Amino acid sequence: MYTRRTHKINDRIVSISQPHVRPIVRGKATAETEFGAKVAISIVDGYAHVETLSWDAFNEGKTLIESVERYRQRYGFYPEAVQADKIYRNKENLRYCELHGIRLSGPRLGRPPADKALQKEQRRLERQDASERNAIEGKFGEGKRRYGLARIMARLKETAESVICLQFLVMNLERRLRVILFIFFRHLLGHKPAFLDRHYRCFD
Repeated sequence: MYTRRTHKINDRIVSISQPHVRPIVRGKATAETEFGAKVAISIVDGYAHVETLSWDAFNEGKTLIESVERYRQRYGFYPEAVQADKIYRNKENLRYCELHGIRLSGPRLGRPPADKALQKEQRRLERQDASERNAIEGKFGEGKRRYGLARIMARLKETAESVICLQFLVMNLERRLRVILFIFFRHLLGHKPAFLDRHYRCFD
């Protein structure tokens, strides 16, 4: 750093016991820099899929195409829509989604349509996409509050990655159990019980 007159060293070690950990600048009010793995996930029908897991900072916008292709491999077709943050709305992703008939959330480029009814429909879709995208933030919050995702105690790189993936696996299994419980009570009682209404509104 002294010789090159710089304040940056690639892959510098910040933890002797965990040399794979890198500082990731987040710019948040509570902590400008975070230490740990950076995870990008997708949610389909309430189930989380770990798309990218890295100890180095990465641009989330560059992971969309790869994630959508994995979706096609899992289900055999492309999704109708992708609800994503603004960082995903780059030219490459927009071209890719247009090519495969995928609606990428967010305002359309260019002038709004002259048809008032079409404008109203676009605004409705934008609000719907924004509300559905909140599930991503909620999933991370759930993992941190209930499953210890914010406090990974494993020291080795491979072990920590396994623990992170297991956290999402457990969350998916618990969701599956809730769905089975909902179906069981609905068939048992002939209708949806009131005490389940708050947890299973997404099935209405």
